[in-house]
Formats: sequence, C-alpha cells, structure tokens
Amino acid sequence: QLQASGGGLVQPGGSLRLSCASSGSTLEYWSIGWFRQAPGKEREGVSCSSNMGGSSYFLDSVEGRFTTFRDNAKNVVFLQMTNLKEEDTAVYYCATYCAKSLEVAKSFGGGYHWGRGTLVTVSS
Repeated sequence: QLQASGGGLVQPGGSLRLSCASSGSTLEYWSIGWFRQAPGKEREGVSCSSNMGGSSYFLDSVEGRFTTFRDNAKNVVFLQMTNLKEEDTAVYYCATYCAKSLEVAKSFGGGYHWGRGTLVTVSS
C-alpha cells in the first residue's frame, strides 16, 4: 500500500506538495494515480503519473493548477497543488493505478484497498 502525506490547512490561493511513498514497492515501475474524496462525495481520480513517462489529469478543475511528477531516486511521486480553492478540500490518496473514478477503478480490480490518505483543507 502507498502512503500519502503532506496535507494540511492552507488559505485559498496557497500551495501544497503532497508525497506518495511506499516502503515495499518501487514506484518507478507503476503508474501512480492520485485520488481525492471530499466530505459527502465519491472518491474521484485527480491525476495519473505514467510509468512510461508523462502525466494526465482527470479533472478540468485542476488543469493548470496541479502537477504530478516523480523522484525515482527517492521512490516518491508528488502532487504539487497551487492556487488552491476551497473545493479542493478533501482527503487525498495515491494508488498504483490510475482511474477517473472509483467505479472505473473497481472495474479492473482496484479501488478496494487504500493506504493512508492525507487531509487537505483549504479555508480562510
């Protein structure tokens, strides 16, 4: 399982960098998906860092504000979040797969087991 960290309380317009790490897996060999779950809402896919290189974003609302990238030497995948908005408030998770939604993840066997998430609260 992967562990997300780096969350916290930030004001609107602020930035945070989340980290995704694993003690047992070499993340370089996996596509890493970032997901988030806001209070009262379904878990949704945020972004994908492909193990073949490149990244993609599932939410129009984060395009241009969020960037996912890797440090393979440190075995960490990051989600850099800038210009944060209150609607970004959620618990953020990472996983060794990418999917736009929890439903899609479950269609190929993912979405059932999650590591530790990290809470991001955007509030003034």
